[in-house]
This record gives sequence, structure tokens and C-alpha cells, in this order.
Amino acid sequence: MLRGGRRGGMRRGERGSAVVDFVLVSVLVVPLFLAILQVGLYLYVRNTMTAAASEGAHYAAVLNREPADGEARTRDLVGGVISDHLVDSVQAEEVDVDGQLGVRVVVKAHMPPLGLWGPGADFSVEGHAVKETGQ
Repeated sequence: MLRGGRRGGMRRGERGSAVVDFVLVSVLVVPLFLAILQVGLYLYVRNTMTAAASEGAHYAAVLNREPADGEARTRDLVGGVISDHLVDSVQAEEVDVDGQLGVRVVVKAHMPPLGLWGPGADFSVEGHAVKETGQ
């Protein structure tokens, strides 16, 4: 009987501790989850812009196309996947790639620290392609 009384006493002493445990664990887990989510979002946006810049450079490198065509193609690709307000500028230019004429597309953008809103960190990505010749 004494043993049963102790168990009942311990239960009453621990009553309400689940709420405290939940709050203490939530304070640690929620920011960690949001940080992982933000890193994933940043990587998604950066990789999408890199792929769009590369595709724009390849598009501009086709025979009888200009760098402006690659710039427009890059803007279309980025605008179709992510918000346009993340992109600051898209620039395409002809460059020398190991002695051959090539195209470089540079996308400058920013990534807000809180999801897709607010001021954020600036970054830029590039895409390169060797221009086709008519020979």
C-alpha cells in the first residue's frame, strides 16, 4: 500500500510537466526546422537560377541568335518558376572561352532571410556556352 501511495504521489508531482517539456523542446526544434527550411529554399532558388542562366547561355549560343535572346530566355525561365521580384538583373554578353567565341549570362538576385519576404543576401550566378559557328 505504501508503494501504491508513492506512485500516486509521483504522478501528482509530475502533473503538468508535459506542457513545460513541450514548450522547452519547441523553443529548440521550431527555429531549427525553420532554418533548415530556409537553407532548402535558398538552394532551390540558387539552383533554379543557375539552370536558367545556363539554358539562356545555350539558347544565345545557337547560330543566328544574339545575347539579348539568351537574356530574354533566362528571364522567361526564371519568371516561370520563382517570383520575379527576387531577380535584380539579367545580363548576357559575348565572351572569349578558351580562344572561342562564347556567351555568358549573369543573373544577379537576392534571397530574403525570412521565406520570400524582407531584405536579404545578394548573390549572382553565371551560365556559359560556346557559340556555334556556321562552318
